[in-house]
Amino acid sequence: MLRALRNIFRLIGIARTLARHDALFPADWLPATGGLVFAARVLSGFRTAPGTRDLRPGERLARALQDLGPSFIKFGQMLSTRPDLVGESIANDLSSLQDRLPPFSSAEARAAIEAELERPIEDMFVHFDDTPVAAASIAQVHFARIRVTKTPDEANGAHETNDAPTEPETRDVAVKVLRPGIERAVERDLDLFRWIADVAETTQPRLRRLRPVVAVETFAESLRWEMDLRMEGAAASELHGNFEDDPMYVVPTIDWERTGRRVLTTEWISGIPVHDLDELVAAGHDLEAIVRKASESFFLQVFRDGFFHADMHPGNAFVRADGALCVVDFGIMGRIDRRTRYFLADMLLGFVTGDYERVADVHFQANYVPAGTDRMVFHQALRAIGEPIFDRPPSEISIARLLAQLFQVSERFDMEAQPELLLLQKTMLLAEGVGRRLAPELNMWHLALPLVEEWMREHRGPEARLAEITADVIHAATRLPKAVEAIEQAATRIADGEVRLDLGRTGAPQWPVWVALAVLTGLILAEILG
Repeated sequence: MLRALRNIFRLIGIARTLARHDALFPADWLPATGGLVFAARVLSGFRTAPGTRDLRPGERLARALQDLGPSFIKFGQMLSTRPDLVGESIANDLSSLQDRLPPFSSAEARAAIEAELERPIEDMFVHFDDTPVAAASIAQVHFARIRVTKTPDEANGAHETNDAPTEPETRDVAVKVLRPGIERAVERDLDLFRWIADVAETTQPRLRRLRPVVAVETFAESLRWEMDLRMEGAAASELHGNFEDDPMYVVPTIDWERTGRRVLTTEWISGIPVHDLDELVAAGHDLEAIVRKASESFFLQVFRDGFFHADMHPGNAFVRADGALCVVDFGIMGRIDRRTRYFLADMLLGFVTGDYERVADVHFQANYVPAGTDRMVFHQALRAIGEPIFDRPPSEISIARLLAQLFQVSERFDMEAQPELLLLQKTMLLAEGVGRRLAPELNMWHLALPLVEEWMREHRGPEARLAEITADVIHAATRLPKAVEAIEQAATRIADGEVRLDLGRTGAPQWPVWVALAVLTGLILAEILG
């Protein structure tokens, strides 16, 4: 009861903020909110912020969430990946929600770094800039410089070639620091989100298909990972390793010596923001080449690696002087397993080629469509999505919007939302926006289509399937010694009388023996098949 009262009072305050921005429409999604809405309008004095009424509903909601603080900004970004929950128009507006807040003081940043790394700032950095270069809802970033430690061979070589004393070499780094008290504030907000999801799922049967409780828990888990900067460092390190041999796609290296749970230090990235069109042109960069590189790198992340940067808004990508595409901020990453990658490739190729039966088949094979669904009706719904785009020029085709429409259709067929595909759809939408701004006549998914087809041939063709079967057989063979050992151990136990085979007077094995044999067989098969 106390929890409910606390959250109801918080809801009134939140509703008041929503009222000021004329964004109370989310209250319509919950039952019995008429009194809450009225109280919010009274507390707001029935007034809204100037210029608010000229904005779309999603834009008004984005401004309200900005005022409500860090957790709500992140929640709004998560909702931008759920057009099935909020509608495509609102989801699109929320995708541009800016994760910016006023910076906290340099004294707090320095104290947090020293407390986390247990060393004075002066011992870790040659220079630390007190003015942050970026301040977001969870953390802010400072420019700094560290001293580069030379290996003994490098030091000896330098001494032999030049006896004169030299200045110590330094390297520029970016230092990301969590906001003070952010963990406590986020946990308080998460408790509210859980309570709302519980109420919605309990009282609104039509919302259960969307699994709001699961959605909130997924959000909570991702937010906790984002607040452990060691996890962001690990994600950056993995992505860096995946593209280590590609000099034109740059992921900063991690300085683990100066990284902890609340502090992350990375290589400093210098370049022109990818959204600064005029500066890119002035610098002589080939805009089409940038889009091609973005398309290729995103395809490789999704299909080759199953691990992709899921926060590709324009502020997280830069173009280096040599034309290399550089990315930063790895707090939100996406993973899709091989089975889902096969589904995604089959589905995209089916839509692009107009093969809607293929698209329907892969949905049924993946068990995304409930049993008993009329296949022909589902096929018709897919055609209704694909046909309007089939004959349009490639530059006008949006795969991200196509996926959004597919998620809307999923409600009609009572399909459960697939979180990994929702996150991918949001990332595609951001990537498309950047690509269209740089080269409107190009379509990054059309550029990636030959790569998808080649990947499908390599991984779904006869040779690939034969290789997969061969690998399974080899794996089973490696498990065979353990299976033999299990048989020997079982035989020894029988010989020692630990397991007694009571044949009975008729000489026929009784049911305990059959059970024992079945268990033994299961153990052997488990050992062989892994």
